Amino acid sequence: MWKPYAEPANQEAAMAAIALFHSVYGFRSLEQDAAERLRAAGHQVVTPDLYEGRVGRTIEEGFAIREEIGWMRLCKRADLAIADLPASAVLGGFSMGAGIATSLWPTRPMASGMLLLHSIAEIPANAREGIPVQVHLADPDDFEPADEVAAWRAHAARANIGLEVFFYPGVGHLYTDPSLPDYDAAAAEATWSRVDAFLAAL
Repeated sequence: MWKPYAEPANQEAAMAAIALFHSVYGFRSLEQDAAERLRAAGHQVVTPDLYEGRVGRTIEEGFAIREEIGWMRLCKRADLAIADLPASAVLGGFSMGAGIATSLWPTRPMASGMLLLHSIAEIPANAREGIPVQVHLADPDDFEPADEVAAWRAHAARANIGLEVFFYPGVGHLYTDPSLPDYDAAAAEATWSRVDAFLAAL
């Protein structure tokens, strides 16, 4: 079952409320460790388990779980899981989770920011002008071809969102995950330092 939202014991101490969605593998140590890091910085983080305890041991298993549940059902679970978060909550996610986050963007136009790790995703027509959006991508990345990323950045410019895109040459797609061959410690640390600065500025 996904983790419910809970109010912080000291609301003044929480810098930002953040919904952070897992990758296609499911909810694992990657998301747990990321949430703990962000909480240590003073943020309030919820990490819904959209697979309800199931985890893909391989990426193929992860995709099979996603297809079995269905995209629309996953998005509905995500919506319900963060229903009590404030309208200003940051929406973010890892790879597939970035797509989940942006599926909720149209109904949460007052989100303080969007944090897209390892993926680009659709920008809604009602995206608020100037909304901060930070993206972190491997370079190159078979899941996010360069021409598609370039077209997406041009769309973002036309939408007048506050976009930052960071590229990490020579790393694997999910390079922040220490459990995968994709992992690159230096790129992961650079990513989290930039995420810290992004969230602190909101």
